[in-house]
Amino acid sequence: MGRSYFHLHLVSDSTGETLIAVSRAAASQYQGISAIEHVYPLVRTQTQLDRVLAELEAAPGIVLYTLVERELAERLESAAQEYGCPCLSVLDPVMGLFQSFLGTSSTQRPGAQHVLNAEYFKRIDALNYTMMHDDGQLPADLETADVILLGISRTSKTPTSIYLANRGIRTANIPLVPGIPLPPEIEGVRKPLVVGLIASPERIVQIRQNRLLSLNAADDSPYVDKLSVTEEITQSRKLFARHNWPMIDVTRRSIEETAAAILDLYKTHRLQNVAQ
Repeated sequence: MGRSYFHLHLVSDSTGETLIAVSRAAASQYQGISAIEHVYPLVRTQTQLDRVLAELEAAPGIVLYTLVERELAERLESAAQEYGCPCLSVLDPVMGLFQSFLGTSSTQRPGAQHVLNAEYFKRIDALNYTMMHDDGQLPADLETADVILLGISRTSKTPTSIYLANRGIRTANIPLVPGIPLPPEIEGVRKPLVVGLIASPERIVQIRQNRLLSLNAADDSPYVDKLSVTEEITQSRKLFARHNWPMIDVTRRSIEETAAAILDLYKTHRLQNVAQ
């Protein structure tokens, strides 16, 4: 049975990131069906909306939008109805909930969710820190990290670190390499949460073999030998247990799921530090 497709029109008066995130989360629940995305950012005038409506007429499909300008929203909804396209303002239900609880109306500002505020600069700082402390770099100032990830090669340390940095978490990651000791600074850290990442030997071997294939390298080294990999994992487990560092098995987890588990641990860790 072949994959089927549908047109998805995402109309925003800002960057469109909110719509992309929401629509992809929803579309991922439907196997065998893929969205052909039409993204229209920064739609703030009737002229800009004209192009959207022309494409919507040519390729009808689902319409999701975030337009706070009422006239633009009403014209888009009217056209969608005319072309037989389901249409939804994704923020309206959320804003309605906020209004009912807070008892006041929001200030209607296009793109307000992307104002350059302190949270934005916190994310940029975290990204800079994380990139500078990738793969064991600059171990001397590990105490300034929020989270330190440890794991053998191919346990998704770097992508997980970058995902956490996008959430404003300063993240360092350190590889566990046979025969190479950990930087001594890791033993004395107090503020950061240290998390160990592990995976099944089968999963690690598979990823490492794919890595060697992409590099056209020989695949007969201990790097991809199952017994050697199993020993690496065993030693890493012992290390984490010895220091009471929490472990997360990433074998069947996506990067997002691993990061969510780390964020939960980090919240508890911060509360414990405050209490001490």
